[in-house]
Parts: sequence; structure tokens; C-alpha cells
Amino acid sequence: MLQLLLNADVYAPEALGIKNILVAGGEVVWMGSNELKVPKELRAQITDLEGARLVPGFVDGHAHLTGGGGEAGPQTRVPAVPLSKFTSAGVTSVVGLLGTDDVTRTTADLLAATRGLVAEGLSAFCYTGGYHLPPTTLTGSVRGDIVHVDRIIGVGELAISDHRSSQPTLDELLRVAADAHVAGLMTGKAGICHLHMGDGERGLDLVRKALDFSELPARVFNPTHMNRRKALFEEGCELVKRGCTIDLTAFPVEDGEDAYSAEDALERYLAADLPADRITISSDGGGCLPTFDGDGQVIHMDVGQPATLAACLAELLERGHDLHRVLPAFTTNAANLLRLKGKGRVCEGGHADLVVLGPDGLPRDVMLGGVWHKRGGETVVFGTFEKTGELNV
Repeated sequence: MLQLLLNADVYAPEALGIKNILVAGGEVVWMGSNELKVPKELRAQITDLEGARLVPGFVDGHAHLTGGGGEAGPQTRVPAVPLSKFTSAGVTSVVGLLGTDDVTRTTADLLAATRGLVAEGLSAFCYTGGYHLPPTTLTGSVRGDIVHVDRIIGVGELAISDHRSSQPTLDELLRVAADAHVAGLMTGKAGICHLHMGDGERGLDLVRKALDFSELPARVFNPTHMNRRKALFEEGCELVKRGCTIDLTAFPVEDGEDAYSAEDALERYLAADLPADRITISSDGGGCLPTFDGDGQVIHMDVGQPATLAACLAELLERGHDLHRVLPAFTTNAANLLRLKGKGRVCEGGHADLVVLGPDGLPRDVMLGGVWHKRGGETVVFGTFEKTGELNV
């Protein structure tokens, strides 16, 4: 169905002012300030947004589509994340990955979950591998997975500076990162090495050495959870100057904790006048958020939620930040790093993955590929095994 959106206050992410937008075939085919006459025979659905802010759909570069966890036994394996958990939060593109458990959860399982979400309307991709080396793969190599499998765009989340990692050496990290980079060159995919950063005091030392002693481009190394420790975040800001893109996690932070919330970290980053296009924010949706004692045993756990991404943006707006300045960290920056063409922007020829923000800064209406998944704050499209009028699971 043709969709004609009227009187949208467009942030592309640049502030473009009030625009009218025509959507057809899953793309934005026209955007302008003048009135567009659509023949009634085409039966376009017309929606007057009455000046509401319209932004690109969020690109969530780090989520556990099959569920994470398992560090405290099989009963702590987090369930898979259903479609509407993402779409209701404004996420229209997502990258799935494996974490600590890359034994009972496999790349094959992750790929199947990714394709399932694609079939339900979400733009979904995934990484091969997991926390450990040698990586769990489909074809026998990282390079083969990225080259031969449509939805696999890189390797990750490979753990470093964490007691749950396989304690990779510099040579091992370079070999995996090189495979990802070359495969990216061969396919036009992201070709990055997405790195889980733990609480270890070594921090980013291994990444700095990788940049010092190899010819690999800095963009290949993409560390995440960079706000989990304040010192780690400061290290990350220095790494950005060398060309890396760092990823923040929108997880809850307690008062007095040695961590920054994603919104606090982004504020500090932008205030430092660092490259605005080298920072992203992801949700860790479906991932386990454990707390460990000194012996490495889980003493508390929480679960990451895609909704934290939208809540983070709303909080930044509540603090008075300009939407066009903070929005790229949720949209354009990730789309560019991941080489997702047509994503992360509102433009003619771009994908019709659009979010309308309510007065509270949270997603009110969400469109994926020209189809409304959320209207007026209510989810209208659900995944296959979610509660619907015909199926109650």
C-alpha cells in the first residue's frame, strides 16, 4: 500500500523541517515541502503527523536474538527476544550475536533466529562466533561464514579483558580480525570484529597493540560495553582518535557505580568534541546482565531490554539536547559502520524504516519497510509466537 505522510517534522538525522513523504515498495520514493497529489485510484493511506518528529528507525548493533545468559546454569538461559520487543522500541534494524554460551547456542541457531525475524518484517543480521576462540562457525572459518552466508556481516562478540573469555593472544585476535576484514572487502559487508569488553584491568590494551603491530584498519575493531567502567570509557575516547568506533550499552546504572549510563557517556563524548560519527549505542537486548563475586560466581543477574535504547534517547531529549545532535548514535553511525545501505537515514531512495516520536520522546508510531508495526503507542504487528488474536502463547 502507498503511504503518504503529511506534516512530518523530519530529522534525517539532520533537522529538515516540515516535510511530506511518499512511501512505496518499502522505500521513501519522494520527500518535499510542497503538496503531492496522489490519484485516488492508487488508494494511498494518508496520515497527517501534525508536526510530530519523524526520525530514522533505530539500528541496534548488539542484541541476543536467541537469548543470552547461562553463566549460572542452564536455568539462567535467557529466552529468545520476540519481534515486538524490538519494533515497539523503535528498532527497525538489529544485529544478533552469541555471548558466553557459544556451545549450547550456535551460529546455526542464531542464523535461524535472524532469518525468522526477517520473515516477520525486521531487518536482521548477525555475527559469526561468540565469546571464545576458536570461534563457532558454519563453514569452518570466519571468512567463509561472512562470504557465503547472506545475513552474517562480521564476527563477534569476541570477549577480551573478561574472566569468561578464552584469554586470546594478540596473534589470535589479529587472525580473526584479518579474516573478518578480508571477507568484508570481498562482499561489501561490515567485516568488523565486534569485541565484548569485560571489567578486566587490561582494558583495551590488546586492541592498542593490534593497531600498533598490524596493518588492519582501525574500523575493524569495534569494542562494545564501553561505558561499563569509567576508566574503560576514557580509554575508548582515546581509541576513537585512532579511527575506531566504540559502542555504548544502554543498561541501568546504580548510584555510585563505577560506570556511566549511556546517556551520561554520550554527553561526555560529545562535550569532548570527539568525532561525532564514531560512537553508537546498542541495547544488549536479550542479554544477561550479571554481577559476579570475587570468585567469578554470579550473585545477581538482570536481562537487557531493547526498550532501553528508546528510553536513552528520550532521556537525552529531556535533558535538553538537540535531537539532530544525539540521534546519529542511534541511527546513522551504526548503519555506516555496519554498511547497511538505505538504513539509518530519512531520504529519497532510503528504506521506509521510520519512527514517529511522541511528546515524551518515545516511539509513538513505528514503520518497517512501509508497514506500520506500531500506531498511536500500540503495537499492531506481533511475531509468530507472541500473543495475538489467534494465537496465545
